[in-house]
Formats: sequence, structure tokens, C-alpha cells
Amino acid sequence: MGSLNMRSLVVAVREYFRTHHFKLIIPVAVAVVIVATLLWTAFVALKPLPPHTVTMATGPEGGAFYEVATRYREILAREGIKLVLLPTGGAVENLARLRDPRSNVDVGFLQGGITSEKESPDLESLGTVFYEPLWIFYRGSSLETGLKILRGRKISIGPEGSGTRSLALELLTRNGINQNITKFFSYSPREAGEKLLEGKIDAALIIAAWDSPTVRRLLSDRRVELTSFPRADAYVALYPFLSKLIVPAGVGDLAKNRPPKDVFLIAPKASLIVRKELHPAIQYLLLDAAEQIHSGPGIFQKSGQFPAAETFDVPLSDNARQFYKSGRPFLQRHLPFWLAVFIDRLVLVLIPVVGVIYPLVRFMPAFYAWEIRWRIFRLYGELRQLDKDLESRGGTQNIDDMIKRLDQLEDKAKRLRVPLFYANLLYTLRMHITLVNERLRKHEGSTKTG
Repeated sequence: MGSLNMRSLVVAVREYFRTHHFKLIIPVAVAVVIVATLLWTAFVALKPLPPHTVTMATGPEGGAFYEVATRYREILAREGIKLVLLPTGGAVENLARLRDPRSNVDVGFLQGGITSEKESPDLESLGTVFYEPLWIFYRGSSLETGLKILRGRKISIGPEGSGTRSLALELLTRNGINQNITKFFSYSPREAGEKLLEGKIDAALIIAAWDSPTVRRLLSDRRVELTSFPRADAYVALYPFLSKLIVPAGVGDLAKNRPPKDVFLIAPKASLIVRKELHPAIQYLLLDAAEQIHSGPGIFQKSGQFPAAETFDVPLSDNARQFYKSGRPFLQRHLPFWLAVFIDRLVLVLIPVVGVIYPLVRFMPAFYAWEIRWRIFRLYGELRQLDKDLESRGGTQNIDDMIKRLDQLEDKAKRLRVPLFYANLLYTLRMHITLVNERLRKHEGSTKTG
């Protein structure tokens, strides 16, 4: 029965709209403008679409960070995102750029151990992406190993703004080595390698990947040696952001057996860091690119080891946590990037809008039924008052005035347009008006006769 009434009500509403559509033009137009304004406001407030251009701080051109960044640029370009590479002095300068909102840097590589959540509250991590071994190459031979061989020598500790220099100074100071007993130079990895082979410096501390041309060249050259960290476990215990790595004997050059024995290294991990406000879709793109670039096996890592949901300096972003649990969002896995992002943002906008509109649409028939009945019952109210006046005042009442009022009421009833579903109420009203009219006429006749 309920469903039958609802269907009848819908038919009534449709009939009313058909016969009164000209009255609805202005309300509908106003409603459309309001809804469009709300949708546009929601789109702007939610920043629905990601930027077309993203800036990455990379480190010096030719360095490990920069070379890896070029691969990110290629992958993001496939999705219509332009990745602008900004060369810097290294991880320390990368951090400074990321902290400064005026620099327009959105993402960059950071070496573990150079900041903290308290120092960088506006930054988040997308996880660690690769090891950054600390290589110590030196000329000649020595019975000593580790940092002890650097005392009194001319050594390169990396350029200003580099993560190499920051870590080197920390470790050297910890071992009591300073500029009073050792001369420091600020060469880039490539420059340090050349100076070392030319004999212009005695040693070089270099943070670089295994496949760095400078590292591979120095490993195979008999003029220099690679020192080991015999107390690598102690460094890892003192600095949790460090890891212990092993360079197997002969891995640099099997024919020459370079290095001649296993070498222990210490290594921070590089993290992919973003500003918190970076669009979630861009974060997912960067994470997907990181998986493509860094997930393969290497001399120091197993397949699938990187990228990893690890944090040393700043917390992992919520988007990164979700990525490591279930990968890229469903829409981004099955649709073109921009279409997926648009639909995803559109859904977020429509959910609250639908949440407001649905109850209104759901109860609109009831409101409509109440409005139709109210218009009819309002006329019933006038008729009832007129009937009361006739009963209470009798012959003293101005009959002509009452007849005039009744004629006006009957005219209102005739001009009232309602859907067919409510026609019975209107016809009943008109019948009651006729009854009261007959009573008035009889009263008028009896008054004149008397």
C-alpha cells in the first residue's frame, strides 16, 4: 500500500511539474547556480587536481642523487608531470630548500641523520630508497684501518652543503681528528677521485653508490686502497641511521682481485622526502617510480628491499603508509593518471554534496504533499471562519458582505491548480463552499421575508 501511495505521489508531482513548468524556471535556475557554486567551492577547497610541474632538489650534477633523479623525471613525464631538477650542493642544501616554502622545492633526497621531526615539522618521508656507502680511499699502504689512517693527511671531505661533509665531520670529530692535525679539502666525488689519483691529496671520503663511475674507477686502480671500518658495529650502535655493509674481495676487479679482502663499510640510507602539502597523487607517483627504480637487487641489497617504509629523520606520510600496505590507489592502477585523479577528487566532492541533497530529494514528495494540502486547508480555514460568523451573528450579520467573501473564496478555489492525485480534496472544498453558499442564500431570503 505504501509503495502504491508513493507511486501515485510521484505521478502527481510529475503532473504538477508538467502543468506548472513555467513557474519552475526561476527556482530551478537558482538551484542550478547554487549547486554549481557549491561544487566549484568544494573543488577549490579540496585542491582536486595535482600540479603539472614538481621541483626536486637533487644534489650536484653528475652525483648519485642527480643521476637517480633523471630516472624519476622520465617516469613522471609518462604521466604528464614535469619534474624540474634543481642541482644543489648535496643533502644538507636539499634539506634547506625543502624547509623553505619560498624555494618552491616539493621533493628531494636526504641522507639519514641530518635532521629530525622537531627541526623539520613541515616535511614527511616516502621511505628509504637506497644505501649511501661511505668510501674511504687513500694512497699508499698502511697497517692501520678505519679513520686512523687519516691523521695528518690531506683529505677531501666533500663540498659545502653535502651530506658527505656533514657525516665526515661528525665521524672525524668523534675520532679526535680535526683541522689542527689534518688538512681538509672540499672536492666533489669526481674531483676528489681525480685529485687522489694525481697524488694531490692523500685520501678522499666519498658517499656514492656502488655503480658510481668514480667508485668503480678507484676500486680497480692499484694506486689507491679502500680502507675498512673494523669497528663498524660500534658506529651502527652509536648512530642508528647507519648500516653495516660488506664489499666482497675481488668485486671491483676479479682479475686484479680488487679489493684484496672483504671490506666493512658504514652507510646511511637515502630517503625520499616531500613537503606535507604535496598532492597525494604526486606522492603516489613518486612512490611508484621509486619502486620501479630501486626495487631490483644490488651488491648491497636484496630484490624488493627498497623502497622501504623506514623513517630515521621525519615521519612517514599517510600516503606512503597506504602505498606500502596496498600499492597505488585502485583508480590509478586501472585508469590513466589524470582521469583517475579527477574521478577520485570528484567522488570526494560529491560525497558531502550527495549527503545533503539525498535527504532533500528523499523527502521532497512529502514536503510537496504538505504544501498542496496546506493550500487547500488554508481555504478551508477561511470557509470555516465564514461559517462561524454566519452561526454566531445570525440576522444581524451583513449578508451582502458575507456573500461577497464567499464569492471571493469560491473564485480562489476555482483558480487553484493541483495535481490529479489531490483533485478529490479540491472538489470536496468546492462542494462545502456550495453548501455554505446555499445556507447564506436561505438566510438572505428569510431575512428579507421577515
